[in-house]
Amino acid sequence: MDVDDAELDLRTRLNGETAKLIWPELERHFARGAVIRVDQSLDLIDVAVSVSEDDKEKVEAWMKSGLVDHPSMEDAKDWVERQPDFWSVVVAPWVLIQEVSEDS
Repeated sequence: MDVDDAELDLRTRLNGETAKLIWPELERHFARGAVIRVDQSLDLIDVAVSVSEDDKEKVEAWMKSGLVDHPSMEDAKDWVERQPDFWSVVVAPWVLIQEVSEDS
């Protein structure tokens, strides 16, 4: 299996493990610092693959630009009030989340 096949298998597996959750289902993960917010401009699976493969350069660039980060208490309060849906995928020890956009 070459690198492209391995990444495709990882991408397929992560895509299959993606679930739509609501904030109350994510709160305990937030409380233990395991939630990573992914901006809607990024593909959640692309980010999950990069995190899983420990692609520090790519992940650090996203973090520096604010596209991938740990949510703040203000984010959590907003989500408690609005109760949006999130796409989520676990890349241990992290739970990557992305708010579902209105048009998805």
